[in-house]
Amino acid sequence: MAAAVAAVSIQSASPARELTLSAQQAAIQATGDRIKKEEEGTEAEKQSRVAVLLERLHAKHSASRPWQETSKVVRQAMEKRGAMHAAGHQLLLTCLETLQRALKGRTPPPRPQGEGWSLTGEAPCQLGSHLSPSGTECYITSDMFYVEVQLEPAGQLVDVKVAHHGENPASCPELIQHLREKNFEEFSKHLKGLVNLYKVPGDNKLKTKMYLALQSLELDLTKMMHMFRLATNANTVETILHGSVGLLTGRSGGRLVSLQCYVSPYDVFEEGTGTQLNLTDTNVPRSLGVSVYVTVEGTSSIYKLPIAPLITGSHPVDNKGTPSFSSVTNSNCVDLPVCFFLKLNQPMAFSLSFIQRMGAATGIPVFDSPPALSPLYQLIVHSQLQRLDEGGPPPKPSHNMHFYSCLPDQQHCYFLNGDAPVQDGRSLQGALVSKIPFRHPAQVPAILDIIRHQAAYNTLVGSCVKRTSVKEDAAGLLQFEVCPLTDSSFSVSFQHPVNESLVCVVMEVIDSKQVACKLFKGMSDALICTDDFITKVVQRCMSIPVTMRAIRRKAETIQADTPALSLIAKTVEIMVKNNLPPSGSPSYNMAGDGANPMGLPGLAGGNTSNNNNNNSSSYSKDSKDKVTWTTTTRSPRTPS
Repeated sequence: MAAAVAAVSIQSASPARELTLSAQQAAIQATGDRIKKEEEGTEAEKQSRVAVLLERLHAKHSASRPWQETSKVVRQAMEKRGAMHAAGHQLLLTCLETLQRALKGRTPPPRPQGEGWSLTGEAPCQLGSHLSPSGTECYITSDMFYVEVQLEPAGQLVDVKVAHHGENPASCPELIQHLREKNFEEFSKHLKGLVNLYKVPGDNKLKTKMYLALQSLELDLTKMMHMFRLATNANTVETILHGSVGLLTGRSGGRLVSLQCYVSPYDVFEEGTGTQLNLTDTNVPRSLGVSVYVTVEGTSSIYKLPIAPLITGSHPVDNKGTPSFSSVTNSNCVDLPVCFFLKLNQPMAFSLSFIQRMGAATGIPVFDSPPALSPLYQLIVHSQLQRLDEGGPPPKPSHNMHFYSCLPDQQHCYFLNGDAPVQDGRSLQGALVSKIPFRHPAQVPAILDIIRHQAAYNTLVGSCVKRTSVKEDAAGLLQFEVCPLTDSSFSVSFQHPVNESLVCVVMEVIDSKQVACKLFKGMSDALICTDDFITKVVQRCMSIPVTMRAIRRKAETIQADTPALSLIAKTVEIMVKNNLPPSGSPSYNMAGDGANPMGLPGLAGGNTSNNNNNNSSSYSKDSKDKVTWTTTTRSPRTPS
């Protein structure tokens, strides 16, 4: 502007005009000075008002008030808060995003002594944070909870406390450990877990009732585990496998209550060394076996959920640890648009009938709408491959159901015939389940029993799934076919270790504690092993390859102890090929002379007879050329 005025004065040659322009410049200058002084005064007044406000805040902060009074004031302020219009809400989100970008990656200045700490992880945007004037307390807050991090002046971590709405702050050892180890990623996961806990539609009153319902459920489940142990004196593994609610690990920070309900025999052995793990309640990894997390989520339906514990008394009503529950009334339950859920630690394959059983046990369908079904064996294979490739890329969908297993002295090839028709000409169908809804703590044991039953079935079938690669023409490679029969049974077919016939073992998973096995073979086939032997092996290892190896080794032992059985089988085979002898042939003595110790035709050129022998074997062939070898028992002759 001054440059423009100077240019005008140069172009003008009139003294009067120059005087006029000079007066205008003076007026403009005076006006600018006055505005500048007013702005300076206004800024000083602003700083003065801010200083007064800070003094008042410091005075309030210094005054010690009980937590109950502070909680009451905050609750009243939140209840009086009016609805925010759209423009104000958008402005608030913009401010929060700006603060989030500014705070992300920011660390406190380095301290001269102590370990120091920093929060480099990105916290959920629903959280706020502030640092106390002394710099020794950091608060991470939301409407329903806050996390308090306490530090010493030198920077060492003192404590980490979590306070939910209406509760006193409680120290959290897990969060303390994460910060001391500078594991900010895990600390951030806890914060996200706390935020997700309250991610239900509704106001803070509804969220408070939801939290009371979850808290009451957790107290009942904890009591149920203690009652089971009081009645059975079970150890850690027995509690996982047979406990009414499994092994319960309490809620900590942002981690939900977990119920570990199934482990396979290989889960309790250390990988590589094969030594059994010494599992106690304090050292069981959360990822071990099958477990579920107890939570509550919003639903489109209204459910009556307890907001007070329902278990009455402290002692079980029977020797299984069953508690006594009080009746559901309007005084201890409320109607809420939420439901309890058991969330599996990883999606699990369930057959359609098992999914229907869970829905019948709770009265709530597992899926809001009918799920997309797939062949159950493909789901089991995919889940098993994901476990084998944990930490790597997800396995590609494949219809190749051939897998190889290398054992110390055997090599097996397994074909999982999951497409075999089971019912109505269709293969066994199923779906992946990630969470199961329920509304009463008494429903949890029934759900866990169904989960355990399916887990046992999946463990057996999945034991054939390996990443091992073997040449198909490798010498001594044994072939097996696994074929589903029902949703809880299947057959394993293979070649007889002695004969060239086909035999099979049917395994029925009665429940997670019992597996019944039966061997089916031709009547002329040599004895391999007993059903009881197979059942004991399966229940001990829960592995098809290990069981098949044990059957073959047992067969070799029996053949070594009773070589006559092998000789009988070979002789029958020769007779079938030669079509001799004709049907209705006489009985053959099993204890002959030295030249023909078995007394069988074709070995010494004749037959011998010994009427004092009680056992005899006969051979016959029906119209379909089916060979049958039977052994009969005779009564000894009475001497004359």
